Amino acid sequence: MRRVSLFGATGTIGDNAMKLVDLHPERFQIEVLSAAQNVEKLAALASKYQPKCLVIGDAAGRDALRACLPDFTGDILIGPEGLVEAAQRPSDVTIMAIVGFAGLAPAMAACQHGHILALANKECLVAAGPLLMQQAQAKGTRILPVDSEHNAIFQLLEGRDAASVEQMVLTASGGPFLHTDAAALRDVTPAMAVKHPNWTMGAKISVDSATLMNKGLELIEAHYLFDVAPEKLDVLVHPQSVVHGLVSFADGSVLAQKASPDMRTPLAQCMAYPERMDAGVAPLDLVAIGQLSFEAPDRERFPCLGLAEHAMRVGGLAPTLLNGANEVAVAAFLDGRIGFCDIAALVEDVVSKQPEIGLANSTVPPLEAIFEADKRARQNALVWLDRAA
Repeated sequence: MRRVSLFGATGTIGDNAMKLVDLHPERFQIEVLSAAQNVEKLAALASKYQPKCLVIGDAAGRDALRACLPDFTGDILIGPEGLVEAAQRPSDVTIMAIVGFAGLAPAMAACQHGHILALANKECLVAAGPLLMQQAQAKGTRILPVDSEHNAIFQLLEGRDAASVEQMVLTASGGPFLHTDAAALRDVTPAMAVKHPNWTMGAKISVDSATLMNKGLELIEAHYLFDVAPEKLDVLVHPQSVVHGLVSFADGSVLAQKASPDMRTPLAQCMAYPERMDAGVAPLDLVAIGQLSFEAPDRERFPCLGLAEHAMRVGGLAPTLLNGANEVAVAAFLDGRIGFCDIAALVEDVVSKQPEIGLANSTVPPLEAIFEADKRARQNALVWLDRAA
C-alpha cells in the first residue's frame, strides 16, 4: 500500500483524491490530512480514513477537532508550522492541494522524502520554481503535476528526447467570459466569475481562470517544471476542455493528450505512477462531443495573461511578485472591494514598481528572498487597495 499525505483535504482536489482512495482501498493508506478551517469535514474524513496526523489552521480548530474526535489517537498540529512538520513525515505520495503561496513551505518540506510530490498547487512553482525543482532533484523527489495541462505535457514528453521538442501548448477553456464584450467585463460580479463552464474548482482558481491569469501562472509553472524556454510555450483557447496539452516535435509531429474534464484522471496518473489505475471516469466519447475548436487568446481583453508572460520572461523574483499581488487582488475582488478589471490593474502596478526583480533566469533566489518578495508584493497591493478605496 502507498502511504498518502493529503494537504488541502477538504477542497475539490481533496474530494477527488478521496474518490480514488475509495475506489482502490487496497492501494492507499492515508497518513496525513490537512484543512485550513473546515473542522467538520476534516473530522469526518479522519473518522473514515484514520490518518496518523491532522493539521488545522489554529488552536481553536484543534480544540474543535478534539471535541469531534474524542477517540482519535494521532497527532493534531496547527498552523503553518504544523503543515511543515506534517509534510516532513515519511509518505510515498504527498498531494499538495493547498491554495496559494501557503503551500510553498510544506511542499519544500515534502521534497525531503525522495518519493512523489503530486503538485496541485501551481503557486509553489510560480513563486519558487527554480528552488523547488533544485530541492527535489537533490533529494530524488519526483514532482508530478496534477494540473490537467501539465499532466498532459508530462505524459506526452515521457520517454521522448527533450531536445526534439519545438513547442509546448497549454489549452485554456477561456473561462465564463470567453466572448464577453470588454465593456461588460467591468460589471462582472464574484458570483459570475466563479461559475466555470467545465470544471468544478475553488473560488480563487475559478477567478484566475476567468481572468486568464490561471493560464499565465501555468505557463510559468511549465517553464520551470519542464525546463523549457519561454519562447517555446504558448496557449490555445479550447472551450471543450478535451485536449489538455500539445507538444510539437522537430519532425513536424504534434502529439495531443485528450481526456474528459475530470480531475480524477490526472490525479490517478500521479497517485499510481508509474502504473495506471481506473479513475472511475467514463470513457471519452469524441462522437458525442462532435467538435473540438481552438482559437488564440485575447490578450487585450484579458491582460493578466500578458502580465504573467512578461514575468516569466523577466524571471528572477518577478513571478513571485506577480503571484503575491494576484492573490491579494483576487481576494479583494471576491470580497467586493474592487472590480473584475481592477485585478489586472493592481497586479501590473505592483510588479512594475520593483526595478530590482530582473535577476538572471539562471539565478536561484534563496527561500528568504522569495518570502521577502512575496511579503513586499502583498504590502504594495494593500497600498494600492487603500488608494483605490
